Amino acid sequence: MSVEDLDTTKHDNADLDEPIEIAAQKVAIVPHPAFSRPLPTAHTPNGDETDHPTFIGNFHKGLRHINEFGEVDPVVYQDLQQALANQLGGSQFEDAITLHSDVPPFGRKLINPQAGFSGDTEVNNPDQYFIPAAPKVDSAEAAAEAIELYWMALLRDVPFVEFGNNQGVANACTELTGLGSAFSGPRDNAGNVTPGTVFRGSAWGDLVGPYVSQFLLKDISYGTLSISQRQKTTAPSIDYLIYPEDWLAVQNGRAQGLLDQFDSERRHIRSMRDLGQYVHIDQLYEAYLNACLILLQIGAPVDNGNPYKTSAKQAGFGTFGGTHILTLVCEVATRALKAVWYQKWVVHRRLRPEAYGGLVHWTSTNQKTYPIHASVLNSNAVQQMATKNGTFFMPMAFPEGSPTHPAYGAGHATVAGACVTILKAFFDESHELPDPVQTSADGKSLKPYTGGALTVGNELNKVAANIAIGRNMAGVHWRTDYTESLRLGEQIAIDVLTNQSALMHEAHSFSFTKFDGKKHDIVHP
Repeated sequence: MSVEDLDTTKHDNADLDEPIEIAAQKVAIVPHPAFSRPLPTAHTPNGDETDHPTFIGNFHKGLRHINEFGEVDPVVYQDLQQALANQLGGSQFEDAITLHSDVPPFGRKLINPQAGFSGDTEVNNPDQYFIPAAPKVDSAEAAAEAIELYWMALLRDVPFVEFGNNQGVANACTELTGLGSAFSGPRDNAGNVTPGTVFRGSAWGDLVGPYVSQFLLKDISYGTLSISQRQKTTAPSIDYLIYPEDWLAVQNGRAQGLLDQFDSERRHIRSMRDLGQYVHIDQLYEAYLNACLILLQIGAPVDNGNPYKTSAKQAGFGTFGGTHILTLVCEVATRALKAVWYQKWVVHRRLRPEAYGGLVHWTSTNQKTYPIHASVLNSNAVQQMATKNGTFFMPMAFPEGSPTHPAYGAGHATVAGACVTILKAFFDESHELPDPVQTSADGKSLKPYTGGALTVGNELNKVAANIAIGRNMAGVHWRTDYTESLRLGEQIAIDVLTNQSALMHEAHSFSFTKFDGKKHDIVHP
């Protein structure tokens, strides 16, 4: 700090003969470094709205539909489309929405379509972030993602610890491997989908150790409370929206009807159904707040760039201490949501998997012909589903199916990317977590895991994947909703850290590994 940065103000002191001079620091407001980032030349939806003017490839759940196939009234869709394009507000935006249930009692409301119009002082405005176009509804990529979701639905009740010896899992691996480059999920070094890679995340560390992250299993110290992570979960073998009347009612925005049926016993997360239920009713930053509390309670070392890590006389608190990180891991969530809500509503408007399942059903039963890729119609998973249920719909784990907002990007995944990036920046990623565990097949207990070291960085990436892909396991999101939204959340967190770092007094740095495996450093001299 230079002399010019100081003011001197005189203060009278009754115990001194002369007034004393106290230096008063001027705090400069440093512009957000990301504000100079070039804006996207154009946001790029996948073209489904133009290629399919009946809007079969786009989100229209809850809007007025015109037939038993759940096809939207084109005028109603275009009214909402224009309201979003013109960023209407107030009663004008409200008047542009025509729900299927347009007389009392109304159906489900659309979730927050104007959120992406909101600005922010700590990060860029939502329209200044970018995610690429989602796979087109008629593409091999969309079909591959749907096939994965059908397999997830078929295998929802298989315990993760039994993946290695379950024939259904083996069949899923075989079919997903055979999809070639259309399927973007992780594979082994030989290019195969295996029980150790299937349904996992794509970031570094996601393939290490048990499927479920330690941060979703360990007890949590919350002040004087000790919180067990045995959860109230749903009963096995119960899926929803597999019959035409239920499916159509939910597309029309049914607000009431089918209800969750619960297991009589609390269990640790042991299966895709359990993980889906966790992300059914969680607060979006919940798992990462819990992860932070666990890291603090075990005394996990902070990042080497923390200015108080080696200090002999000072400790962090409001800055670079527990209070700072606990606040920040929640603070990024709302910024992440505003950014992804712009992508959801204003740019992409991607259909939900349950609606795609309707396209599969009506086409497979020769009641309609929709332009979806033949690989999904011929899929082993889809044929097994038809044998099991008598229909080709994609079974949902939630009785209401998806939320009433578009699929791409995903709110859970964007918040996951943001919150986990904050935690990786604050804690030493290489630290090995003590006493690792995995869930028993029945979910009633935790067993020691002896397969090798589990590090903070790996398990943080894994908890992000667990939460984001848990939504896929319930049937409400696609794989690319996870992969692209995770990166969006990561960028939000980097911008928040960069902005806050510039305003910190202490010399410090944040160093962490991004989801693509590259190192990232934020240095404040």
